[in-house]
Amino acid sequence: MNAGRWSRRELLCGLAAGAAAALAPVAAGAQDAPALERIRARGSLRVALYQAFPPFHVDGRGIDAALGRALAEALQLKYEPLPFQAGESLGDDLRNAVWKGHYLGWGPADVLLHVPVEPPLMRENPQVRILAPYYRERVRLAYDTRQFPQGVSSLGELRGHRVAVAGQSLAGWLLAGAEQGALREQLSTHWPDGAAAAQRLKAGEMEAVAGLGSELESVLHDDPRVAIEPLPTPRAPRDGWAVGCAVKKDAADLALALQQAMASLQGSGRLQAMFREAGVRWQL
Repeated sequence: MNAGRWSRRELLCGLAAGAAAALAPVAAGAQDAPALERIRARGSLRVALYQAFPPFHVDGRGIDAALGRALAEALQLKYEPLPFQAGESLGDDLRNAVWKGHYLGWGPADVLLHVPVEPPLMRENPQVRILAPYYRERVRLAYDTRQFPQGVSSLGELRGHRVAVAGQSLAGWLLAGAEQGALREQLSTHWPDGAAAAQRLKAGEMEAVAGLGSELESVLHDDPRVAIEPLPTPRAPRDGWAVGCAVKKDAADLALALQQAMASLQGSGRLQAMFREAGVRWQL
């Protein structure tokens, strides 16, 4: 998309050949300038956001959209969002959105939000810096307490109940493999994400739903009939995982500025308010 591209063609259009030649050394020098200096010269912070990713970003709104705007404001820059569809892997996303750009011509952005702060991911992608964790995500189970008055202490207790889960998700994989596959036939899996699955529990069509805690809470936080708890299986990451930001490896000055801006947003309570507005309990 145009917001994610920058071409010198428009800047040079109409200039005489001699003038363009005179500007060439300046342009080359600009490329060697520190990342934040080049961004300030442009005047905007390009923030890559996952598209169709509730509650963090849907059609320009969500927690990550608010966070990207706040980071740009903290750096005294305009906010320039770059929404994109997730690739086949996180490595693809980091390449397309952070350090190289997509072969179709969009990107890269200055920063990508919602990147797992995990050492293996960092080792596999030496072209980027992953920093400034701002939330801890976990896999959770939500259920109708009228159907489960004693709670749900194991996934085996879901047998015989209507359970919704996004099929292409960690929660979907965990439930499909639970109890030697005994739950597989009863799962309703044709949902694009955990938030859509949670809507079915809210509507009374399901008795339980599994997904990311942020997805479930954004839909069900104000429903008194529903309990939201950790998914009761040792195969789920016990402490979840932190998510933060990614920038190019050589953008040390930008990384430092973003780290300081994130700390300021957290210290002021503004970061927590973004999650609270979306109905999500902030955890770090």
